[in-house]
Amino acid sequence: MNEVLIKEMTKSYWMEIETTMSYIAASTNLVGIQAEPIKQSLAADVLEEIQHAQILAKRIHIIGGVIPGSMSFSATQSTMQPTEESTDVVAVIKGVIDTEVASITQYKKIIKLCGDDPVTEDICVTLLADEEEHLRSFQGYLYEFENR
Repeated sequence: MNEVLIKEMTKSYWMEIETTMSYIAASTNLVGIQAEPIKQSLAADVLEEIQHAQILAKRIHIIGGVIPGSMSFSATQSTMQPTEESTDVVAVIKGVIDTEVASITQYKKIIKLCGDDPVTEDICVTLLADEEEHLRSFQGYLYEFENR
């Protein structure tokens, strides 16, 4: 059992869970005409983030780890916290970008740790590709909002 690999995968698991919570909050709290496409995108991404957490949990279990319960959770996504202004779409977009960059960095770290575990590597490469796609979409949103 690779304890370092399991620890880092568990970190990614928690990141996916926290992202789910943050995206639900943002997709609910945002208001205004300009917010609609962002709200819809985040609401759709919630299911994908939950699936990521489930995929990670299953793999952690298979390679000998234990999936922690909610008492082990510690939030870290400060830029995804709701703002006073529910129409601040740009703050949400920047928060999503921060979250996606952190996930990308974490998956790249795990991929380097996989060594002779091609299954875990393949799973993390797939999840990395999903996060890169999310990042690119939100970078596009940010460009549009900042260049109006």
